[in-house]
Amino acid sequence: MVFAVFEDGSRQYRVSVGDVLTVDYRSEANNGDVLTFDKVLLANGGADSLVGTPVVEGAAVVAEVVNNLFKGPKLEIQKLRRRKSSKRHTGHRQKHTQIKVTAVNVPNLALATN
Repeated sequence: MVFAVFEDGSRQYRVSVGDVLTVDYRSEANNGDVLTFDKVLLANGGADSLVGTPVVEGAAVVAEVVNNLFKGPKLEIQKLRRRKSSKRHTGHRQKHTQIKVTAVNVPNLALATN
């Protein structure tokens, strides 16, 4: 089983083929589009591992956009000043994009043959 660790938006994700994950919102992406992440920090093929310094050269994670606009849970912010009759209540929902990993391309990676 091949897996890779890539960086996107100052976050690191450990993925393998078929994984569905949530990344930062991409306004230019539509459903069915292909995204390529080339900041692969580590790759493992079962028999061999490649660790980048800082990235693995030529490696890429290819993913397909499943849901281009996916909203996270509602975060409610309430500020209260006691005994002053002062309240403030706001909310926020972060936008995300859901992707499904279709390929992990790493040159010169030895794969395990079980």
